[in-house]
Amino acid sequence: MSACCSGPCAAIEEQFDARRAQRELAQYRKKGPGPTTRMLRDGVTAVAQPIRTLLDVGAGIGALTFDLLERGAGRAVSVDASPASVAAGREEAARRDRAPRVEWVQGDYVALADGLPSADVVTLDRVVCCYPRYEPLLRPAARHALRCIALSYPRDAWFIRMALAGENALRKLRGRAFRTVVHPPREMEGLIRSEGFALSSRRTTRVWCVDVYLRIGA
Repeated sequence: MSACCSGPCAAIEEQFDARRAQRELAQYRKKGPGPTTRMLRDGVTAVAQPIRTLLDVGAGIGALTFDLLERGAGRAVSVDASPASVAAGREEAARRDRAPRVEWVQGDYVALADGLPSADVVTLDRVVCCYPRYEPLLRPAARHALRCIALSYPRDAWFIRMALAGENALRKLRGRAFRTVVHPPREMEGLIRSEGFALSSRRTTRVWCVDVYLRIGA
């Protein structure tokens, strides 16, 4: 996904509908990927070459998938819970003549994880904040990563928590189930390290943190 969500797939489908997917696709075609996507792309390609296989969790319309394919990734499996985002991603893959190199999977990664393949690189761009609990998402993602796992997530700062709390309150008033969550960075880092990884790089914006981890000994 290209933004944050939580709850059942119905809430994700409501938030990431066809209108939003087409808007994000048009923006990507016009301006390229957003800041966190660029930082993940650059961080991964700097340390994880060659990338034979990619698992892009919460891929949205596929901005990170396509950029990593352009940077030399061989094949990708791109997973997203929004049918509209997956449809837009397939549209863009066909336009770029990348359809044979991308397998699109629609559904909740946590529910699908056992049936998905491992990959050299696993990416989660603005996805951790989509889940009320980070462990069921990050644990299988780390285990799927043969060499590298890279993720972006909101910084744990008071002004970010206040802003997200306001957004969540507004969604509640509108009757929407979609929510955003700020998870503790130290605990997430500890989980990933416990799966055999070491932090390779960390970059930040005012709102986001972007981490790239490499598997020790890989």
